Amino acid sequence: MIRVLFNWERRPSSPAAELLRHTVAACLEHMECPSGEVHVLITGDEKVRELNRDFLEIDRPTDVLSFPDGDELPSGRTLLGQIVLSLDTARRQAKEAGHTENRELAELVLHGTLHLLGYDHSSDQGEMNTLELELREELLS
Repeated sequence: MIRVLFNWERRPSSPAAELLRHTVAACLEHMECPSGEVHVLITGDEKVRELNRDFLEIDRPTDVLSFPDGDELPSGRTLLGQIVLSLDTARRQAKEAGHTENRELAELVLHGTLHLLGYDHSSDQGEMNTLELELREELLS
């Protein structure tokens, strides 16, 4: 069983929890990871910048950060990790891309989920990008 928990420091313009929960669960199922727990924090640029600076030594905001974990929880599930989304950046990127805020959040949570599974677009010769585009088509269309 897959469990997705949210912490909403910022709220999207329209309800997004069910779409984001479905996106994470469908991605994990597609990747043959049928159980686990993912925590998602929706916040703003300031908090994301702080986390990016503190953990990655990059002093600027970004759209999504992923913090893989792997600990076993008292429930028996594995904590796959935490995904942090900047609602401020998501709104800007949605406007630039010409789609909805929720669509952008879904794309970002998909990206973050792939990072939790160990994919790294900065070093994998395009494997993650190809997979992400395929999953966007399959899960978000």
